[in-house]
Amino acid sequence: MASPASLPSNAEPAPALLSAHTPRAIRDALVDAERAEFERCYAEQMATAARTLDLAGVLTVLNTYRKIADITERQGVEVHRRMLAQVARLRNGQDLPTVSGAEHKAEINMRLGR
Repeated sequence: MASPASLPSNAEPAPALLSAHTPRAIRDALVDAERAEFERCYAEQMATAARTLDLAGVLTVLNTYRKIADITERQGVEVHRRMLAQVARLRNGQDLPTVSGAEHKAEINMRLGR
């Protein structure tokens, strides 16, 4: 069996299967501040894993941000950015127009023909 030291210097290990759950795929699906936050958290946890030989923190970061990436891809980037902007406005104490739960339910039922 070849050891990593015996690999040619220009050889790059390549995964047999590519997954939407790789760190690169997750990062690429994130937007703006979420991408930067992922990169920072991932780097911190990788450094910790290198010292402790414990991947739990890395796996937690990947799992957390994979969920955000999935939501972003399902909603679309612009819808996700609008949601993030609304969250920022709420955190800054700004009022946002709201719709009651009863109004939402009535609109859903109307669209479903009930």
